Amino acid sequence: MSDVAKKVTANIPAGLLERAQQLTGQGITETLIAALQELERSHKRSALRALRGRIRIDLDLERTRR
Repeated sequence: MSDVAKKVTANIPAGLLERAQQLTGQGITETLIAALQELERSHKRSALRALRGRIRIDLDLERTRR
């Protein structure tokens, strides 16, 4: 993953952007970054849920708590 900024032009519905900015309390760039990060997290959560029941983890809870 790169932290290099990329300037883009996009047509985003004004109302949607305004509501998102109200939710984040931030500017346009910060709001779009937050939205893209949440999209990425959501995809990762879905991928993990798809693995449910397929991976067997054998943990001794008492031992891990020490």
